[in-house]
Amino acid sequence: MLVLPDRDAAEDVVEALRDRFGLDEEPQLVRDALAGEDDAEDAQWLVVLRDEVGRLDPKELDEFAGEWEGWREEP
Repeated sequence: MLVLPDRDAAEDVVEALRDRFGLDEEPQLVRDALAGEDDAEDAQWLVVLRDEVGRLDPKELDEFAGEWEGWREEP
């Protein structure tokens, strides 16, 4: 799972993931509101990836997410 600061970054990441990593399955975008925040601007966006065969290198994904000021988390 990649955590991004906003929806625009998350949408860009989804497109770039397909191009760079050749994903077979479309990543899922999920809005994650920060605890105690009511403002829609105060949300992170999650890009949920499925990699059942272990093709994606966690270090590469960390660096990739960092290009959009995001990071990788294990579910």
